[in-house]
Amino acid sequence: MGIQIHPDNAATDPSIATEPAGRQALSHKPKKKFLRRRARDHSQKLRLGFQAAFLLLNVWVGGQFYLWVRQFEVPGSAFSVSRPAGVEGWLPIGGLMNLKYWLETGTVPTIHPAAMFLLLAFLSIAFLFRRAFCSWLCPVGTISEYLWRLGRRIGNFRLPSWLDVPLRGLKYLLLGFFLWAVAGMSPEAIASFMHTPYGLIADVKMLNFFRFMGTVGFVVLGVLVIASLFVQNFWCRYLCPYGALLGLVSLASPLRIRRNRDACIDCAKCAKACPAWLPVDRLNRVRSAECTGCLECVAVCPAEGALTLSLPERLQSKSKQNGMPAWAMAAGIALLFLGLVGFAKTAGHWNSHIPNAVYQRLIPHANEATHPMP
Repeated sequence: MGIQIHPDNAATDPSIATEPAGRQALSHKPKKKFLRRRARDHSQKLRLGFQAAFLLLNVWVGGQFYLWVRQFEVPGSAFSVSRPAGVEGWLPIGGLMNLKYWLETGTVPTIHPAAMFLLLAFLSIAFLFRRAFCSWLCPVGTISEYLWRLGRRIGNFRLPSWLDVPLRGLKYLLLGFFLWAVAGMSPEAIASFMHTPYGLIADVKMLNFFRFMGTVGFVVLGVLVIASLFVQNFWCRYLCPYGALLGLVSLASPLRIRRNRDACIDCAKCAKACPAWLPVDRLNRVRSAECTGCLECVAVCPAEGALTLSLPERLQSKSKQNGMPAWAMAAGIALLFLGLVGFAKTAGHWNSHIPNAVYQRLIPHANEATHPMP
């Protein structure tokens, strides 16, 4: 394959800048030396393994939480099932509120503290490993990926840029609204909210939304499922405020997908594989907040050293300029997640300190607990 002439090459190479166009076309250009990758790529097997494990973990937590709730709904039930605090990972707004409370008071909240520690774990992962939570751990992201891969048999399509760009802004508008709402609350207001009936059983309210979903909810869910079949990661790309937050944090990550122009053979396989539709084949490094660190672009790259997830050159080892191996990224994600969860459990900050008597009074009447008005 011939060398692709880039605009910045033309600006810096005198021979290209001054040589007549006809002569350039006739001159013989050396071909790039293609070095095929020697090592086999295992990044996608690792990632799919993480996705499956985390999805099963969420199914297990959800099942246990359902059985725990039923104990309070059925009179005379024995309290044999304990409440899994991990369900609070589905309360990101509660996690944001508790994070603000902790930062301003220095005190770990006693209601839904696991929501805060899980949020901290996912923010840490985003800072170090891009939006890896979205592509490695998030159960919604996993289901969304399964849907669009299934939809390939029908035919996926990309929305035109004039529609895609404004739609991508929706998740940032939603994030902005939630951040504005939380930012306007004082620590006292957050503590007061958490101790209202709605705040105490916010997790039960979330469960009941899916258990007793109305017509509108079914229609909206159906539309999202159908849209996800035809458009890659429809929910994640356009509507998820959690992903928007992690994407903004990931902009500060020192790790990025980097392309070595000398090793690149311009096959564009990386761009075709990118679920975020990023033009990886035309970038020196991927800076976009849409990059989820899925490593699909790296996995399909056939050229040795052409595409890597790596640190800036000034932070790389001079003797070794290889990117981060997939196993190291997987180990880092697992270490951050398990480390913060383990710390919270060991320090006694994992479970909500709510007596069973309070749950016994509130859960049977959960539909009566309404969001307190500001």
